[in-house]
Amino acid sequence: MKYYIIAGEASGDLHASNLMKQLLVKDPEAEFRFWGGDLMAAVGGELIKHYRDLAFMGFLEVAKNIRTILRNIRFCKADIEAYKPDALILVDYPGFNLRIAKWAKKNGIRVFYYISPQIWAWHSSRVHGIKASVDKMFVILPFEPVFYQKYDYPVDFVGHPLLDVTENYQAGKDFYAKNQLPDKPIVALFPGSRKQEITRMLTEMLQVVPYYPSYHFVIAGAPSQTAAFYQPFLEQVSAKNLSFISQQSYDLLSHARAALVTSGTATLETALFRVPQVVCYKGGPINYFLAKRLINVKYISLVNLIVDRPLVKELIQGELNTQQLRQELDGILAEDQASAIQAGYDELILKLGKKGASERTAQLMVEYAKHR
Repeated sequence: MKYYIIAGEASGDLHASNLMKQLLVKDPEAEFRFWGGDLMAAVGGELIKHYRDLAFMGFLEVAKNIRTILRNIRFCKADIEAYKPDALILVDYPGFNLRIAKWAKKNGIRVFYYISPQIWAWHSSRVHGIKASVDKMFVILPFEPVFYQKYDYPVDFVGHPLLDVTENYQAGKDFYAKNQLPDKPIVALFPGSRKQEITRMLTEMLQVVPYYPSYHFVIAGAPSQTAAFYQPFLEQVSAKNLSFISQQSYDLLSHARAALVTSGTATLETALFRVPQVVCYKGGPINYFLAKRLINVKYISLVNLIVDRPLVKELIQGELNTQQLRQELDGILAEDQASAIQAGYDELILKLGKKGASERTAQLMVEYAKHR
């Protein structure tokens, strides 16, 4: 069968690539045409647009780039129509994908959605559009079936695909030597994946580096950004206990004592590696003003949302400052607090379900696609 897949972010590229591998197992004749990234391209098929050209974050940036976004939507519709897929697979990326889903459904194209938009967090009314446009929704968080059930919309809970990626992960050998790191405990910095997000978060995170000479801080480069983009940040901090690495996030987490993490998928990845963390978020004033009035959840991190309590500290907007970062970092570097957080991570992992999310999703998609 022919599958057209749309993933607009780095995390979507990861999960879609693993789904594609399993689709090839369940459907050896599978053909792929997709929007995504390097991981999907490595599986095979034709990459139409790379996610690094699609990532617009926040209300203002979306408004500023609305012409580009609308042009991409028009091109995408025409490309899908020409390809005539047996199924359209949308991976998260709701601002774009929900528009495509609505159009595709009207044009008789089978629509599968993998990794639900976070409609339980804000703008929940979008559930009505999803019911009308999406044939099958595959969710990965344990509380999502309950949310959709309130709207009489059955979904498939497949478990979280990160369990497959992180469980039993084997870190590369000689991590310290390979990256010329000193023999000190590591604090990992995960400032996000988009340029404006990285700029805002990393500027705050780096302020604490000089206060911890006995630790070595390592910035995890996003796959969507070049090393040159990070160079000015390295130069602005005169401390010697700072390094940058790229394409080694899981190796870094395998060796980290603690982490400062921008809210997003990375908070969950950090938890799955059982690394104590402080979750960070700071948006532009207007974006934050609007988001605060739209978002209707108690926490911003997936970790806290899943365990339904403040397991890890969230420093949001004005709270994200040097003094509070130091206070919270001191806490998670202490053995007693670190142990308490790790015990909470064990609880979280149990709630996420069993391994095999990509395989289960692929099996269901092939079955659903064959029996229209």
